[in-house]
Amino acid sequence: MRFLLDPEQRAFAASLDALLTAAGTPAVVRDWSRGDHASGRALWSRIAEAGVFALAVPEAYEGLGPLPVELAVAFVELGRHAVPGPLVETITAAVLLTEAGPGIAKRLLPGLAAGETMATVATDGAYALDGDAAALRLALSPGRIRVSPGHGPVRPSLDPARRLTPLAPGGEVVDAATDQALVWARLATAAQALGVGLALLDRTVAYVKQRRQFGVPVGSFQAVGHRLADARIALEFARPLVFGAALTMRPADVAAAKVTACEAAYGTARTALQLHGAIGYTAECDLSLWLTKARALRTAWGDPEACRALVVSAAGDRRW
Repeated sequence: MRFLLDPEQRAFAASLDALLTAAGTPAVVRDWSRGDHASGRALWSRIAEAGVFALAVPEAYEGLGPLPVELAVAFVELGRHAVPGPLVETITAAVLLTEAGPGIAKRLLPGLAAGETMATVATDGAYALDGDAAALRLALSPGRIRVSPGHGPVRPSLDPARRLTPLAPGGEVVDAATDQALVWARLATAAQALGVGLALLDRTVAYVKQRRQFGVPVGSFQAVGHRLADARIALEFARPLVFGAALTMRPADVAAAKVTACEAAYGTARTALQLHGAIGYTAECDLSLWLTKARALRTAWGDPEACRALVVSAAGDRRW
């Protein structure tokens, strides 16, 4: 089986890459980390105009979807540019509201598709990502969702751009199937992690070509080349798993893609930090924006152990 994007999908990726390059996302990420959401919301609107959030919203509710392959294409680019905000959570909210029935879906989904509404989702009782920026906050329990009326104080996170808040109690409670939403959340996280890893690798390759020791570029050293080659292999192995999972949307396939992509991104982050030296982790260096995101995505929406357990369980089921 060939996992090659068609011309329209490649053009979509290229258009997003151009949009995000022009936006200067490192400055947007730093603003977002300080709680200044103005530039982030402006970028969010441009991403919505490109149709990204509509990919998870059915056409009946003014969306374009569901189109999981195109969503994976988009989230690779969002990860490559380290775009801040509850991106995965907004997609997850769209799937949850679709499953909740036409009443609440017709009321809330058009705003999500158009980028007018930013959403966050968290397991009931857990911290939500960017609850201070989101207008729609969903607390997730087995078989139901709760529309939270507010949020608590912002808590620090490993990734400064991932601002965590508790969700306020109370609010409207709606019955909804939640399993499919978790699959979409993991797919989007896997694609985002793949993009983060690719950006880390590209930046590190460029850096070792410039940095010199003993009068020669660091990249000419065999040990450095081996580390970068290992990172490239891991990311290229993850890529077909991500797009293959987007084709099947089977929970075990998506779990395999998530653990593979997130581990590849995390391994690439470790290599990038080692080859940059201590400067790579300083707040002044743009590389740090991707380093912290790679670590945070590794455990978002299912840590490696949980994803591996699902894959192993499915492997024992002959129907998979």
